Amino acid sequence: MKVLFVCLGNICRSPTAEGVARAIAAREFPGVRVEFDSAGTADYHVGEPPDRRTIAAARRRGYDLSGLRARQVTAADFSSFDYVLAMDGANLAELERLGARGRAHVGLFLAFAPGAEPEVPDPYYGGVEDFERVLDLCEAGARGLLADVGHRK
Repeated sequence: MKVLFVCLGNICRSPTAEGVARAIAAREFPGVRVEFDSAGTADYHVGEPPDRRTIAAARRRGYDLSGLRARQVTAADFSSFDYVLAMDGANLAELERLGARGRAHVGLFLAFAPGAEPEVPDPYYGGVEDFERVLDLCEAGARGLLADVGHRK
């Protein structure tokens, strides 16, 4: 099973989802075999690490995102991944505009977090609390996704 998380620039939300999901999978779902990656719909930050505030917030909770580098979604991703999960409706619409064809289920990440808001808000222009909120939502989404994937085994 392969999952791709997608936001706009791949420096805040989607790398957070990738790092959180990878850590939660290893710690709480060791029998579920899933590969994670992240990408952006835009090419603004290709090759760059996550935003320093993203790295700092994740580090405070024990997640290491420092080795991740931004990349842009490609057409091949829709065939390479089982799930391509957008952080919000705007990026979901962009994925659909790109011609989301292939084997991947394309949808919103937080569809796997019952009771959560539908979108992970972009913290880029916010404060520390906004990055913390992204972590909260990514933890809920990752647990829901992994539970769902675990039941499909």
